Amino acid sequence: MSDRLRSPSARTLLTCGVVAGPLFVLVVLVQDYTRPGFDPRRHPLSLLSLGDLGWVQIANFMITGVLFAASAAGLRRALAAGPGHTWGPLLIGLYGMGLVGAGVFVSDPAFGYPAGAPAGLPGTTSAHYVLHGVSFGVVLVSLIGACFVFARRFAAQGARGWALYCAATGVALPVCYALAGLYSGNGADPGPLSLWLRAIALLGWLWAAALALRVRTLSEGRGATR
Repeated sequence: MSDRLRSPSARTLLTCGVVAGPLFVLVVLVQDYTRPGFDPRRHPLSLLSLGDLGWVQIANFMITGVLFAASAAGLRRALAAGPGHTWGPLLIGLYGMGLVGAGVFVSDPAFGYPAGAPAGLPGTTSAHYVLHGVSFGVVLVSLIGACFVFARRFAAQGARGWALYCAATGVALPVCYALAGLYSGNGADPGPLSLWLRAIALLGWLWAAALALRVRTLSEGRGATR
């Protein structure tokens, strides 16, 4: 094992990533079922950034993003030379910055949330709405890229299970996004759009956390190669 893998600072930074994914999902779930007027079956989670309590989700995006960016720094310190040791941490860092952007640039009101919002998509869009979409694009593309970069790395190390997990997640994320668009409703009915977007968050965010845990476990000398 590389001495870099034994770095206490690397393990601390990786712990940020371990915490980030479950934290994001938990905070969203709590809001889903406690926010007045919010229905997780029809309201995309980005709409949680709106209204009087919108600051909670804004903070959730930004804190999670910073934690994943810290995790990327931990990956950079922990990974020895080999496939993905440069691009893997870089893509995770971009993913974290995309989450920060999604918090800074909030979505526009839509689908009746918050009260007084258009029944469907907004008729006109703000610059914040556009930049929120760009931030989500950064999140999705960087996550997909990271999945395949680490799939290659784990395959080269003989860790077949982890290689398969990474590759499967990398395939599932764009499929969920495509299904979100294909089966979304029209007008006031968003269809299953919200559920598919939540699937992206559940699969992607928890994969990034699991990756950080895997590398941290290896750094403590407990990880198996398969």
